Amino acid sequence: MIYQLTQLDLHTLGKLSLNNYTRRIKSHFLAYSTKYEFCRFFAVDDYDKHCGIICMFNSSMIVSSFEDTPFSREILSEIASFAVINKPLSVEFPVKYARDLERMCSIEYMGDKRTEFAFSAQGELPELDVQELPRLDDVFNILADCFPAIKNNHGLWLTDTSHRVRRGLAQSFVLEGCTTATVQYIIDRVALIGHVGTLPEYRGQHYARKLLYWIGEKLTADGFDVRLFARPHRVSYYEEIGFKKCGLDIVLERKDKDF
Repeated sequence: MIYQLTQLDLHTLGKLSLNNYTRRIKSHFLAYSTKYEFCRFFAVDDYDKHCGIICMFNSSMIVSSFEDTPFSREILSEIASFAVINKPLSVEFPVKYARDLERMCSIEYMGDKRTEFAFSAQGELPELDVQELPRLDDVFNILADCFPAIKNNHGLWLTDTSHRVRRGLAQSFVLEGCTTATVQYIIDRVALIGHVGTLPEYRGQHYARKLLYWIGEKLTADGFDVRLFARPHRVSYYEEIGFKKCGLDIVLERKDKDF
């Protein structure tokens, strides 16, 4: 059974498995609680047993299970039906279930592999001209040339990002006015980096490499485990910077999504 939650707390979320999906769900809850239609939370129950939580945030769906409570095939089928009915653009799901879920949703969705990386610090923070509290409009101006989804949703991106930055859940960085990266969540001492972009005229000059290395060293020194996700073919690129492959997952993308 899947049903919407009107009340939720961190104690309940703390019982979920320790993974990226749980941290994503926590970050949405800490940012917005259960008060908004664009950020909804659902319980996944198997008869009288709580199995997991679903978060529907804008056009994405994130699923995580409770520790030591595996999803049965019947529950997976119900989650697949939930996804097909609600039609999120993407579904993020624990990797051990992702292939089964992909088969169940194959009419509407296809799997896209991602590699997870963890930063391995050298203990040397280079001297760079990094803005740690940049104007978010400056961040957007860089990202708009890199990510069509952001370019076409300036108001939504700015509202959400500023909201999270004010609450200490996210942070953007800009290097020399031409390259940016954003820590998309800071949850349970884990910082996830995403939305890395460089203005077209500065690409190929290693600005992104320098910024990612700087962020990795800075946040590691501050006591955080630094992670990011990328396509499998980028493994060597991130390893050269100092990130080490630590896992794989599969994101389900809707087949009619405009890439």
